[in-house]
Amino acid sequence: MTLLLWHSVLRPILLTTGVMLLSGCMKVGPDYVRPQTSVSPSWPAARDERVKTEPAEYREWWKAFNDPVLDRVVDQAYRENLTLKIAGVRVLEARAQLGIAVGSLYPQTQQADGSLLYNRTSERSSTAASAQTAGGSGGLPDDKVKPRQTNQSNIQFGFSQDQIGLNAAWEIDFWGKFRRAIESADAALLAAVADYDSALVTLTADAASSYIQIRTIGKRLEIALRNVETQKESLQIAEARYQGGVTSELDVEQARTALFNTQATVPVLKAQLTQAENALSILLGLPPGNIEDVLDGARDIPAPPPQVAVGIPADLLRRRPDVRSAELQAATQSALIGVAKAELLPAFSLTGSFGFLSTDLGRFSLSDIADWRSRTASAGPSFQWNILNYGRITNNVRLQDARFQELLISYQNTVLKAQQEVEDSLAGFLSAQENAEYLARSAHSAKSSYDLALIQYQQGIADFTTVLTSQLSLLATQESLANALGSISSNLVGVYRALGGGWQIREGHDLVPPETREVMAKRTNWGKLLDTAVYIPPTSVPGPGHEVRLPDW
Repeated sequence: MTLLLWHSVLRPILLTTGVMLLSGCMKVGPDYVRPQTSVSPSWPAARDERVKTEPAEYREWWKAFNDPVLDRVVDQAYRENLTLKIAGVRVLEARAQLGIAVGSLYPQTQQADGSLLYNRTSERSSTAASAQTAGGSGGLPDDKVKPRQTNQSNIQFGFSQDQIGLNAAWEIDFWGKFRRAIESADAALLAAVADYDSALVTLTADAASSYIQIRTIGKRLEIALRNVETQKESLQIAEARYQGGVTSELDVEQARTALFNTQATVPVLKAQLTQAENALSILLGLPPGNIEDVLDGARDIPAPPPQVAVGIPADLLRRRPDVRSAELQAATQSALIGVAKAELLPAFSLTGSFGFLSTDLGRFSLSDIADWRSRTASAGPSFQWNILNYGRITNNVRLQDARFQELLISYQNTVLKAQQEVEDSLAGFLSAQENAEYLARSAHSAKSSYDLALIQYQQGIADFTTVLTSQLSLLATQESLANALGSISSNLVGVYRALGGGWQIREGHDLVPPETREVMAKRTNWGKLLDTAVYIPPTSVPGPGHEVRLPDW
């Protein structure tokens, strides 16, 4: 039975399949080519001695601040951030989608089916009337005709039929439609990995920026509280001089006004500090108000290095994951043009079925299902051609091509914006350094001015307005200096973000945490797709010629 099945059904199908696969090596549609982009040969800011153009390692750029608390913050964010975990699961989603595309290259329909049906034919049907006429009813009226036998004719109005078999249909990838779909899914998987890397770049930068903001606000709060104590002392001096009859009550009220205004900034700064800590808590995957242990340590604003290495603009094409993602999205769409074009051409298929069928009609029996004579089979090639589609397929090709061109332009725009972001952050970093240097001198002078004004007031040489003016100037200058120091660090974080640093820490690690993979494996049969080596492909643009592979069972 097996030998007969091979010779009568399977062998012709496999031979025909081999011939068609060997001949069907073409692929309609364009092969992806990276578009030309405008990239500067060097950074304009590189003329500054604080900017170095030699290549640098950006894997753990936050360690340039030499702040152990910042290192702890970034590590916690990498391990626990929920947005990053979502990006990791989306890589698995893209990998499963690739498996669907690969599976479509093989026989698209393989079905085992079986049925046991009871059928009854109407006694008033044309078939029954013809049978009665041919066999004769002896002039009996219809309601006297027995349903299973009348005179010479065997008429069965009711019968059963059972059937079991296999069906298969295989649309041969003659024009490369399915291989283009795999090509597209490959690029989409790489784009998902690039999106994960981009999310990691954003996460590390956001975590560092939030930490710097917390330390900056904390420094401003410290300055405000220190000035509150200073102004309380000034108020006591003004009250003592007023009670001694040396000055008027105006000095006392002016001192109180200055004190109350400074005290009013304290709750505002505390609220800002709480909000900044809450924002960092979410980045760390923690409920608000649960980061005291993470932030335990030095409370100074992280001090950046005086110089930064930026390499050359062309490095962005390789290092920035959002640039890679933009290009891979274009490559994904490029292959879909070929998928759409293939619909304009005839689709060649192989179809076949084999099974057993029996009935209890007449002298047969349902138990004959196991009899070799009950076999039924069909096999052969077929084609289908959408010849009158009223422009639907043609316009779909145009639609896919327009989307591809849109993504090409978007990629070029992403490259330009990446260069702008680096330049903007460098400009901010350099100017903030100069700003902080002047403000540091100003704060030193303001402190000296206040000390002199207070001494002169106590000696009766100067009035309280001079003390008040110097007090307000000192507070404003110290706060501006704190903001400027925070701005230096924040702008340097922006430089590293713009350079695409930080995503390299995931190399050699899973994109999906073990606990998440364990839960998913218990819920669904993922096969080997949860293995790192399977769902993280090489970081490059896929090329043609590697689309045929075994499916993921």
